[in-house]
Amino acid sequence: MSGVIAFCLLVCADILNLAVGYLTVAIEPLPPVVIGDTVTLKCTFRTDGNLREIVWFRVVDGGSAKQKIFTYDAMYNTNYSHMEDNRRRGDLVYQSTVRLPEVQMEDDGLYECHVGIYDRTSRDKVVLSAGSITLTVIVPPKSISVEAADSPAPFSRYEAQNFTLVCIVTGGKPAPMVYFKRDGELIEVVPSAPSPSLPGMESKVQGQGKSQGRAQAGLWSSQPLISRDLDDTKLQKSLSLLEQKGKPAQLGQDGPDAEQDGEQSLEPDPDPITEVIPETVVSREFPRWVQSTDPLYYFQHRRQVASDGTMEVRAMLTWSLNPQLDNEALFSCVVKHPALSMPMQAEVTLAAPRGPKLTMSPSKARVGDTVRITVQGFQLGSSANEVFPEPLFTWTKVGGHLLDGREEHDGRELVLERVPAELNGSMFRCTAQNPLGSTDTHTRLIVFENPRLKKGREHFIATDEACCHQLLGLTSMLLLLTFTELT
Repeated sequence: MSGVIAFCLLVCADILNLAVGYLTVAIEPLPPVVIGDTVTLKCTFRTDGNLREIVWFRVVDGGSAKQKIFTYDAMYNTNYSHMEDNRRRGDLVYQSTVRLPEVQMEDDGLYECHVGIYDRTSRDKVVLSAGSITLTVIVPPKSISVEAADSPAPFSRYEAQNFTLVCIVTGGKPAPMVYFKRDGELIEVVPSAPSPSLPGMESKVQGQGKSQGRAQAGLWSSQPLISRDLDDTKLQKSLSLLEQKGKPAQLGQDGPDAEQDGEQSLEPDPDPITEVIPETVVSREFPRWVQSTDPLYYFQHRRQVASDGTMEVRAMLTWSLNPQLDNEALFSCVVKHPALSMPMQAEVTLAAPRGPKLTMSPSKARVGDTVRITVQGFQLGSSANEVFPEPLFTWTKVGGHLLDGREEHDGRELVLERVPAELNGSMFRCTAQNPLGSTDTHTRLIVFENPRLKKGREHFIATDEACCHQLLGLTSMLLLLTFTELT
């Protein structure tokens, strides 16, 4: 009985289909499209009826509205330039296409193809069907840069410090994949605990077992160093600073006798490196830290949606800095994105300052002039001007305060306004430092006499003498007249 009922239903369906006609609509899927490319949307539909209309819509405002972008009406238009039809077993197969030249970000979204055919039972009725597709427009990153967090930062002579490189990638959609290399080799990283995992990003984690074992020691350990020594070029200065603070000046030994022996055995180099400019001396300072050659790198990334719909990604690489090992190390930030045919990258070389190169204006300072001493780069090495991270410059006057009474001044330029003759022969120290090292440059200020001021002084003295002579003459005349009246 059930078989008979099913057969009847199938027959009724066939009869209804013959009466009404059938219509199927499908849109060919599209891969993500790079901004600026030309896209063709294809809507294929099959029917055995007569075509009434084709309408393309773009869904806007989050799906609350539709924008009509193409219409074909069979009643008023016999142009088939947008359609192809083929007869197959009595069926009609149509393909309607819409071409979008140079797609932009605003073209991203949902598109619908609506097709209508006449009902076979009545020309006043239309059978409708629709298909949809989502067009995804991707945008390659516009810029990539590498910065040092908390820069400029001072040099730590006696304590290890954490160092963070920040890779900033802007203008991409979707968010790109970012990872770091050191000297061309992929860096094994450990995801930072505070950083949540974000879709669209990968951190290239390798060797998890080894990294987890090392992570127990932790980058944030309070004692990341095995041992360390002070730089012998700065030993005397370091001991004198400790003595001024009232602390025992010891270097691995106890007692004043041991201290004196250490001072005598570790004398600084009597021949400092000198600049070609006279009266200028350059000295460098590096700690001698003994640290693991296989540091633990922590990786963290954040992303934020910009106003134009693209993503800004900040990838951070943090480790315990070792100036002896990390100086001159090449770090690369590599970015992969589906809109790029090959990865893009930015590179920085960690480098300590190598002695500031100072210029003085005017070159021949006179009494009353405003003197500017400016850092114009660095002196030593082929890549002297390529110092990363950005150095911190500090100016001091040897043996006293600056002209305005301050002990020190920060910045690339020191300005001395209306220099007096008393500053002649004064020595000024410029200290350039970043987390990888510190260096000093001393320069002497020579102040010459100002002829204009000297001429003005002589004119004032001459005028003063003339006035005195006139006063003496008047006084003598008055005394003479008084004496005459009395007689």
